[in-house]
Amino acid sequence: MSVQEKLFGYINGLPVTLFTVKNNNGFEVSCMNYGCVITKVLASDRTGQYENVVLGYDTLEEYDHNPKYLGAVVGRVAGRISGDSFCIGEDIYNLQKNDKNNHIHGGLNGFSHTIWNATVLEGDQDTTIEFTYLSADGEEGYPGNLEMKVNYTILHEEDTLLITYTGISDKDTLVNVTNHSYFNLSGNLKRDVLGHALTMDSPLYLELNEEFLPTGNIVPVENSVFDFREGRKIMDGVASVHPQNVLVGNGYDHPFLFTENELNAMLLTEVESGRKLVVETTESAVVFYTGNNMGNAEIMRGEELRDYLGLCLETQGPPDSIHHPHFLSSILRAGDEYKTTTIYSFGVIAEE
Repeated sequence: MSVQEKLFGYINGLPVTLFTVKNNNGFEVSCMNYGCVITKVLASDRTGQYENVVLGYDTLEEYDHNPKYLGAVVGRVAGRISGDSFCIGEDIYNLQKNDKNNHIHGGLNGFSHTIWNATVLEGDQDTTIEFTYLSADGEEGYPGNLEMKVNYTILHEEDTLLITYTGISDKDTLVNVTNHSYFNLSGNLKRDVLGHALTMDSPLYLELNEEFLPTGNIVPVENSVFDFREGRKIMDGVASVHPQNVLVGNGYDHPFLFTENELNAMLLTEVESGRKLVVETTESAVVFYTGNNMGNAEIMRGEELRDYLGLCLETQGPPDSIHHPHFLSSILRAGDEYKTTTIYSFGVIAEE
């Protein structure tokens, strides 16, 4: 097991450190204390070749912009909040509008564009990069001094990354945090993700309006291209004429709801490389985004950032739940602990 630290650059005169953890197999995760961004994940294909399976940039300057939130932790609240305010009890809180008429991914800076404190914790079975940040009362409009901790734990003997989020606030507030990594299991961006297949035991998804906000309608997936319970290729949703697929740019950008299981699982596979990714989470939902609106002629590691180059599995609670009382709430009461875990296990598809 090895851990490397290097100066990645400066943001507003403050140093940013890039951490690279490599386990005994060759599995490797690189991340930095700016936005807790995961910059690279090297995972094995069926021949034993380790290649990068996430989207990212080479320079800190590119991450300072990072409009697609590549690899970043987003919050206090992931996804969109309708309008520019919310209420907890009788108190009204005003938020930054940074997505047309709405608030998205925690605001203008949020967790994704700030410098966190970082510590390396080395254990017998794993190594953890621990990130901590105090989000001050009123930051981006949110109430309460929120003490956040994000742990990236890499196992020594398994190609597994565990992300644990914990937080505590001195006032009632909203917290709904996720990691915004884009996965592409082909390795080093050899292909887009249209040939990837996803399996997840989600019986319901949230209908979206024209601003990509939940309408409040919870829709059964049965007999639709939103049914991934037996597995489905990404291309199915891209080719679909279902109004919800067309609405988001031909593909998926939807919250899917899980049952009450303690650990909800998803399986992503890419047959040509033989890679698979199992995602397990304690969260009640996942926003599945297939990179429908990424094409903007931006260059990323020598590749044009184009549609369907990567996909996100953003484990979280239901978006905009503060405006939909029948959704699972994202309110964190003062003094209570916010805690969620998502596990990413990489491997190869078993040969039949």
